[in-house]
Amino acid sequence: MSKVHRVAVLVGSLRKASINRRLALALAELAPATLQLELVEIGDLPLYNEDIDGDQPPQTYSAFRSKLKAADAVLFVTPEYNRSIPAPMKNAIDVASRPRGQCGFSGKPGAVLSASPGKVGGFGANQHLRQAMVSLDVRLMLVPEAYLGGAGSFFGEDHRLDADIQALLQKFIDAFAQWVQRHSAT
Repeated sequence: MSKVHRVAVLVGSLRKASINRRLALALAELAPATLQLELVEIGDLPLYNEDIDGDQPPQTYSAFRSKLKAADAVLFVTPEYNRSIPAPMKNAIDVASRPRGQCGFSGKPGAVLSASPGKVGGFGANQHLRQAMVSLDVRLMLVPEAYLGGAGSFFGEDHRLDADIQALLQKFIDAFAQWVQRHSAT
């Protein structure tokens, strides 16, 4: 029997009804039994400041870092803001990567899915996240890449996911499950 891998899911949009949050929840429903996805909230993290991150870091930093360290893998689901990642996502990466030498992402397999109402599908955010993860020793899945344009049409009036997008998400999460299995430390 295959091990169940815990996946920390970071969503770049803070809106409760965001498209990316809905896609992350859809991925959790579509995930094979070998993956257990948990959304790890990033909206309550104070802006990273080394002055407050000493012997007594904010409780939100500690709780966030604990969740990441307990995870076997990480999945980023994000929109694109101004051709890059949203500020809360960058802040979460900064918090997770500190203190130096204790990065909560280090050595974990990961993947990035970006979605945007625009045609480009969050390509800039996806690529910036990939660039940051290289320096944090995250083993990002290379293919399939997921830049989902036209995201405003993914859900119908009944809030159901479009069948073509669901098939694409299924392919993505199945590939990610294989990636995690192959690159997990345990």
